[in-house]
Amino acid sequence: MKQIYKTLGALAALALLTPSAFAAEAPKNIIMIIGDGMGPAYTSAYRYYMDNPATSQVESTVFDQLLVGMSSTYSSGTQEHHTKKTYVTDSAASATALSTGVKTYNQAVALDVNDKPLLTLMEYAKSIGKTTGLVVTSQINHATPASFVAHNTYRYNYDDIADSYFDNRVNGNFVADLMFGGGQKYFIRDDRNIVKQFVKAGYQYFDSFDQLSKFDRLPALGLFASSGLGYTFDSPVKYRLLKMVKKATKLLGNPDKGYFLLVEGSMIDWCGHDNDIACAMHEVDGLAKTVEYLKDYVDKRDDTLLVMTADHETGGLSIGAQGVYQWKKDVIKQVKHSMTSIISFLLEGQDPAKLWQEHIGIEIDDKGLAQIVAAQKTAIKAIDESPKEDAEKLKAARTNIRVKLITQVSDVLARLTLTGWTSINHTGADVQVFAHGQSKALFNGHQDNTDIAKKLFKLMGRE
Repeated sequence: MKQIYKTLGALAALALLTPSAFAAEAPKNIIMIIGDGMGPAYTSAYRYYMDNPATSQVESTVFDQLLVGMSSTYSSGTQEHHTKKTYVTDSAASATALSTGVKTYNQAVALDVNDKPLLTLMEYAKSIGKTTGLVVTSQINHATPASFVAHNTYRYNYDDIADSYFDNRVNGNFVADLMFGGGQKYFIRDDRNIVKQFVKAGYQYFDSFDQLSKFDRLPALGLFASSGLGYTFDSPVKYRLLKMVKKATKLLGNPDKGYFLLVEGSMIDWCGHDNDIACAMHEVDGLAKTVEYLKDYVDKRDDTLLVMTADHETGGLSIGAQGVYQWKKDVIKQVKHSMTSIISFLLEGQDPAKLWQEHIGIEIDDKGLAQIVAAQKTAIKAIDESPKEDAEKLKAARTNIRVKLITQVSDVLARLTLTGWTSINHTGADVQVFAHGQSKALFNGHQDNTDIAKKLFKLMGRE
């Protein structure tokens, strides 16, 4: 990867030497928000989920207020065929499009189809003297944030990507001045302690969410979980994304040349993969509260642009299913925890009826209970028959078993709430584009996801 860093450094250096003058209307600060997996049905569902039943009309949400357009999300190809266009993107390819303005193949991180590094928005921002930051609810080296900071042929090379957060420099400077999210196990390893290196380089570091208030300067690194932060639904700490973003905007302050801040509501996508509508609504709510804060933040300034979109849609969500003209949002609101929270207990052999009552909390019919009991028995039997002598095969087998089990459990919830899903993966649906503040009109209408990055580059002075 060293050659990639050298090549990128040269590109960034060129950008620094020959910057275009900012347009008169160009914003000083740019806040880019990505709702991972948040297709249009998610924001529609959230509107109905939050609807006040005491009123005759359905109230609008912050997403309705900021909506300006739509975006296509297709990628250039797959790992096997880099230029064989596919209409269904993965998070790395879509994030690369949003961070560089260039289409690439699924699972590639800020590389083109020939595996050449692409200059990212955050790298360019750093090259022209802006302060930079990222705040996510996944691990900070997950596909989306990685595509703004690192370069790799495979998004799951988490250790290598973590290394590049320290090794990849722009004119000798780290790409991100602020990093909040999860990922401890990737940055503190037996072979390398990257956190220790960042601290030695001057970063303030805390590893517990209750220490967030202790951050009082930049550069700042906060890794608040081993991997991702987990679902808001199951956490005692509510509105984690909002709290991290509030701290980030305070730390970023008002630098002379402005800042670029990336924010991701990462777990919306994870709920979508689980086909867990209650989980998804809680994650979208967490993002909505964050956007409400940022909208107010932008309203108080005349130098900041907020742009938000999704990298793709996950799950093929539909509001209403089974041929019934209804969606039971009140039933969804009764759910106490995510589907994921009961899977480990089911695999331990605990009683499904008791678990459903304690963790889900809505009435289940005999058909649904029988479905979960049968799925539990099948899963436990499959684990017992898994290849114990091969750790990698065992891990893969358990992952496959978990997916099948959670699909069955989530199917029961979907049936009881009249929620539809077409996939446990991504779909090719267009996603929404939202904007607020200075230059927001540039993002009106339909565009490709690469156009969003191209417009942001232009606003920062890059031709």
